[in-house]
Amino acid sequence: VGEPGSGRATFEMAAAWAMLARTAAWCSSGVGGSASVRGIWKAAALPAKHVRTMATGPLALERTRNIGISAHIDSGKTTLTERVLFYTGRIRDIHEVRGKDGVGAKMDSMELEREKGITIQSAATYCSWKDYHVNIIDTPGHVDFTIEVERALRVLDGAVLVLCGVGGVQSQSITVDRQMKRYNVPRICFINKLDRSGADPWRVISDLRSKLGHNAAAVHVPIGEESDLEGVVDVIKKKAIYFEGEFGEKVVERDIPADLTGIVDQKRLELIEAVSDVDEELAEMFLMEESPNEEQLRAAVRRATIALNFTPVFLGSALKNCGVQTMLDGVIDFLPNPTEISTHALDFDNHEAKVPLESDPDKDLVALAFKLEESRFGQLTYMRVYQGSLRRGEFISNSSTGKRIKTPRLVRMHSDEMEDIDVCGPGDIVAMFGVECSSGDTFISGDRRLGLSSMFVPQPVMSLAVEPKAKTMSASFSKALNRFMREDPTFRVEYDDELKQTIISGMGELHLDIYIERMRREYKLDVVVGQPRVNYIETVSARGAFDYTHKKQSGGAGQYGRVVGYIEPIRPIDQLGENEGMETVEEGEALDFQFENNIVGNAIPPNFIPACEKGFREASTKGPLIGQRVENVRVVLTDGQAHVVDSSEMAFKLASGYALTQAVRGASGVILEPLMSLQVEAPEEFQGAIVAGLNRRRGLIQNTEQRDMYVHITADIPLANMFGYSTDLRSITQGKGEFTMEYRKHAPVTRDVQEELVKEFEKKRREGK
Repeated sequence: VGEPGSGRATFEMAAAWAMLARTAAWCSSGVGGSASVRGIWKAAALPAKHVRTMATGPLALERTRNIGISAHIDSGKTTLTERVLFYTGRIRDIHEVRGKDGVGAKMDSMELEREKGITIQSAATYCSWKDYHVNIIDTPGHVDFTIEVERALRVLDGAVLVLCGVGGVQSQSITVDRQMKRYNVPRICFINKLDRSGADPWRVISDLRSKLGHNAAAVHVPIGEESDLEGVVDVIKKKAIYFEGEFGEKVVERDIPADLTGIVDQKRLELIEAVSDVDEELAEMFLMEESPNEEQLRAAVRRATIALNFTPVFLGSALKNCGVQTMLDGVIDFLPNPTEISTHALDFDNHEAKVPLESDPDKDLVALAFKLEESRFGQLTYMRVYQGSLRRGEFISNSSTGKRIKTPRLVRMHSDEMEDIDVCGPGDIVAMFGVECSSGDTFISGDRRLGLSSMFVPQPVMSLAVEPKAKTMSASFSKALNRFMREDPTFRVEYDDELKQTIISGMGELHLDIYIERMRREYKLDVVVGQPRVNYIETVSARGAFDYTHKKQSGGAGQYGRVVGYIEPIRPIDQLGENEGMETVEEGEALDFQFENNIVGNAIPPNFIPACEKGFREASTKGPLIGQRVENVRVVLTDGQAHVVDSSEMAFKLASGYALTQAVRGASGVILEPLMSLQVEAPEEFQGAIVAGLNRRRGLIQNTEQRDMYVHITADIPLANMFGYSTDLRSITQGKGEFTMEYRKHAPVTRDVQEELVKEFEKKRREGK
């Protein structure tokens, strides 16, 4: 304390430097100081290319982890993230997802998330564990918000797959695992909720191997079962670990209880055998009958995990504050840092040649915008930096648009809170304000026009007609829809000219209900919602020929164009992949639609061929059977005819459109409907009523399993028959049953259903609806 002008600030600075120098000498001697402080001084001694300056000081890239936490709905992802933030010091108090205090978990910052007790948007944060910096993205578990998982995994280096100790591998667990494999993301597994009745970690590990095809083994053995869960035994370290204190914040190591030594030795041998199958160094020791020490086994598990050949399994219960810190140790020990992940960009100026990227802050910037969010300060763009550095006020370019922009503000996100930073480097996940761009755009600072591959975007499966109640709210209505489309690639909006309606499309009922509720809350918009519509697809099952002549004479120059050829399916209908999206050709055009010009000579002048292709593509957006888009079709043009005077681009465009209608109707046109994978769980006494109800809805039972007085039923069922199922299930199970479903694939409807759909479409067209 001192008066102005007394030199207080100078004295404080001198004292700080003196303390820092003494701390440096103390830490470098290795006899004192915390691990995090020692880590900072170790980082300072590394080569400059491996060190970047953070808000907290110098940080080595080797001590950085970018991870996502993903799982089936209600497996405890957000509860686990809440504990991680508490134990790492990012939050002071623990709040539950559906806590009695009404505060809600830190990562569920949206009001709707706290009301419904589910995660709707992925949320980013960061923390420090020991001397490591960890960026975390908590993702939704509900299938309707799968795009949030998709774009998070696109930019992460590792992931934690959370499984319920009772439910095991569930439908969304399979989807999340498929997404991780799509982006080659190494993962560890955390089996949660082992305090619940019926929890069985060994059955869950068996499911990991059989249902997901993982080479998985446990690195923990639980101490106690269900409500008697006390801690875990680390089979690598051979120590019993207990979590004491009010919130399990004190990690205490003790000797292994005598009654567990046998199973610990057995599980350690299983771990060594599983890793030896995929790691040469450990395999050599195993064949020589040598027992690896802790460091050798830990290094082998890390190599196998990063190589995507092994999945270490951790055990615990986040709600009971057990096993979270050891899972964090696993993130550090077994998941890769940014330098261990190979990433490449595409050089647009060199035929999209692959260009390897380096985690070097001194090279040209390459960063991917993977998520957009509208805030009160303008558009917030989430970015992952792969190469180079980005400073506030620096000029960068959008490689997609070529537009050069100035970076106005950089922030690091902690859920809905923002912390300003001046610079970020390789491996960082940050956000940028006030920059207009699209999700998937690449930002660069060099002369080479590089681009990163974007994420996979599944196609919507359900649609609703919406309109504002008051015409005066049309401007706010348009603004809300445009914002939601920018934020969420799976949310689509189109205007139906025939019905004079605005149609919104998404991944399911909950997905669309959330956006309708957000319009009411965020834009004070009351909207009128029509009946849900299923997104059918039209295709063909066999080759069909077309020969169409468009001829019109009305005095003067007329219209004349003849097109001849055939259409055929690109792939047989029974080979259309599960959860497989069809590539978009251009925005607003049909998907998975191919056009080939096989005309020999100039039967159709070359300058009219683009008009023919455009006519076919535009006609495929509304097929002839029920007005839905035509997919999985190849159109081959083999012949045609033109008139010297009357032929024009418009004539050939119209001829091509009518030819497609003719061909689909004559080539065994088929309607495909979204087929959902449904999982129902209820007490076993209701099994008969549930199966009968699914049969009435045209469901096909795939598997029935009984566990702990409960029956688990898996079925494939058309989405069109699932409306109102939630109410029916509650009724027949006295409120004790629950279900989840996710999109599996599009499959042909039955003949009677197709005839009914076609008749209904023809009736509406005649009535002008």
